[in-house]
Amino acid sequence: MTFYAYILRCNDGSYYAGHTDNLDVRLAQHQRGLVGSYTAARRPVLLAWSESFPTRDEAFRAERRVKGWSRAKKEALIAGDLDRLCVLARSRQQ
Repeated sequence: MTFYAYILRCNDGSYYAGHTDNLDVRLAQHQRGLVGSYTAARRPVLLAWSESFPTRDEAFRAERRVKGWSRAKKEALIAGDLDRLCVLARSRQQ
């Protein structure tokens, strides 16, 4: 089975991170307002990024890691700009 960590871009411009074992079903649940109040109040949502993982634990760890990131780091990840992501990670550590 495959698991996913994902980032949604909400209608108000904010980001929401989560994890699931069925990305299509989970996205549809978010779109219908069936998952929590955060995304339900900020629909429609768009899938901005996702990555697959072999275990639920790895997907959950990725979700928790991304949730703690700044908006700039999330946007670098979404854009696939790994150089910028590394710069942002280093600048935060200093």
